[in-house]
Amino acid sequence: MDDEPGEEDEYYERFREYTPPAPARAERRDRPADSTPIPVSTVYTPHPEVERPAPKPKMTGFKPEPAPEYEPAPRFEEPEPVFTSISEPIPSPAAPDEPEEELRSEIGRTVREIRAEKPKPDKNVNAEMAAAIEKGAAETPEYEFPPIDLLRRSSAAAPDGREEISLNRERLASSLKSFGVAARIVGATRGPTVTRYDLELESGVKLTKLTNLANDLALSLGVMNVRIAPIPDKISTVGIEVPNKIVSIVYLREVIESPEFRNAKSTLTFAIGKDISGKCVVGNIAKLPHMLIAGTTGSGKSVCLNSLLLSLLYKATPEQVRLIMIDPKMVELGIYNGIPHLYVPVVTDPKKAAGALQWAVVEMLKRYRLFSECGVRDLAGYNAHQKKTGGETMPQVVIVVDELADLMLVASKDVEESICRVAQMGRAAGMHLIIATQRPSADVITGLMKANIPSRIAFAVSSAMESRIILDAAGAEKLIGMGDMLYSPLGSGKPMRVQGAFVSDEEREDVIDHIKGSSQAEYSDEVLHEIEKAAQEKDKPKKGEKAADEDGFDVDAGENNAFADYDELLPQAVDVIFDTKQASVSMLQRRLKLGYSRAARLVDQMEELGIVGPFEGSKPRQVLITKQQWQEMQLINGSAPTERSRLEAEFGTDAPEDME
Repeated sequence: MDDEPGEEDEYYERFREYTPPAPARAERRDRPADSTPIPVSTVYTPHPEVERPAPKPKMTGFKPEPAPEYEPAPRFEEPEPVFTSISEPIPSPAAPDEPEEELRSEIGRTVREIRAEKPKPDKNVNAEMAAAIEKGAAETPEYEFPPIDLLRRSSAAAPDGREEISLNRERLASSLKSFGVAARIVGATRGPTVTRYDLELESGVKLTKLTNLANDLALSLGVMNVRIAPIPDKISTVGIEVPNKIVSIVYLREVIESPEFRNAKSTLTFAIGKDISGKCVVGNIAKLPHMLIAGTTGSGKSVCLNSLLLSLLYKATPEQVRLIMIDPKMVELGIYNGIPHLYVPVVTDPKKAAGALQWAVVEMLKRYRLFSECGVRDLAGYNAHQKKTGGETMPQVVIVVDELADLMLVASKDVEESICRVAQMGRAAGMHLIIATQRPSADVITGLMKANIPSRIAFAVSSAMESRIILDAAGAEKLIGMGDMLYSPLGSGKPMRVQGAFVSDEEREDVIDHIKGSSQAEYSDEVLHEIEKAAQEKDKPKKGEKAADEDGFDVDAGENNAFADYDELLPQAVDVIFDTKQASVSMLQRRLKLGYSRAARLVDQMEELGIVGPFEGSKPRQVLITKQQWQEMQLINGSAPTERSRLEAEFGTDAPEDME
């Protein structure tokens, strides 16, 4: 059976029968030596008798090069680029004679404003810069003034009020005639908020007769109220100020770009607004030298305070002006944390605010001692002396208090005493007070304060009595709000009506973010220590009072201290991790000579406060904040307990230094 052919063999036999054999082909080695090789064309030719040209290359953008004689196939050049660059610079177009019309985008901003926008500063980069400065690896950057493009420019044209003025003149003349007042209207001046109609009184007409008709004149003109006041430098002329139907907004940029602000030499120049004639009004804190700002809620007090602070940021460097801000409301001035002008983070605790004012008194007396040693009379003379001798100059200090009423509720005696001492002697030492309140009452603005703070800004108030508390005269009750103010600087005699400059929250954030991105905060540890010390002295119980628990901590102080429940070595532990830039239990054990349990508890407390990151196995924990942010946490939440404070609570102020 093995010899019989199978089905597969029969298949291959049948395949060979029907498949013709392949033609024989001579091998290359069998060719004769003198035989010429036959060229083989690379182009397929179906008919040998017809020659067809070689197809052209279809590559776009290439220029074929003629084939050399020694090569059988053509070569191609390198492809030419589709776009060619121009090596010569393109000259910029000439600036037009007149400003271009500002095109409006869909969201309401101008194209110029959109192009002028800069990216927000990276907070991580700023934190890295702060860490490098703390290590000494980088120098503190110089202060860069914010660009004016960050502020909004007014694009609306001034409204045409000629028809309104003409109608009011007719009504006013008719009313005066019907009331029997012998006067004639000699002019009208339109301002951003009100229009002043100048009345020339005839001989024998008393001013009181006209002022008693204020409500009747307002009724005839169809407005809420009118203000009647004499016009300076004009004889027998009285101004009747009537609110406009359309109020023009005065932007902060208009005042900062004005010659009055740009040409001012003082670094304490600040923008106020525009007066009735449309002239920009600026102030000089050095000449005020202290100022009281008061008005009801929504009258424009906070906007005025922000305009003042932003003006200082546009005018002065941190070497020239330093700020201390006190904000018991904790919502208005907190955004300024991180700017280089601040001595300390914004103070929000009323007890620490009293300590900040007490530091101002100590600093003022310290400066006077230095003036006496150098034989000079004021800060300008001292700085000039230091520049000649190569010594260090001192900056001017502006202390801003946003809400005085809250401070007076907590520590009225200490606050009033410190304010009055700085107000009496601070001008020559270069220390100035800006105090704002929305409750102008006699228990907040005391007579002693008013006697030492000569310059005032009054916004709209509810009664003439409140106006007299602020200005010592009535008139603020006639204001219409929205930045309408009466500005009474030192030596002015009569208050001046001004429409305050407006700055939005977005503009304020842009300016502050730019400053934070280009500069670094320079908080003073000495000032922080003095404020903490004054606050602790304030918290100490009086003689005969029991205010300490069995562990030795002040009970009353712990109520307002967020760190009262934490370990007393927490500040030292935080300082250690800032020095080493890492947080681990073993490192705290070595540096502070602690046991494992206490060191681990300190690390857990730092994680709870957000100072360090979570546990990552064998790796050290990551430090999440900078030293500047830790100082802000201490000032906002209360000072962390220290070992020294525990010893003083146990042994008194005579606790030995070597027991720490």
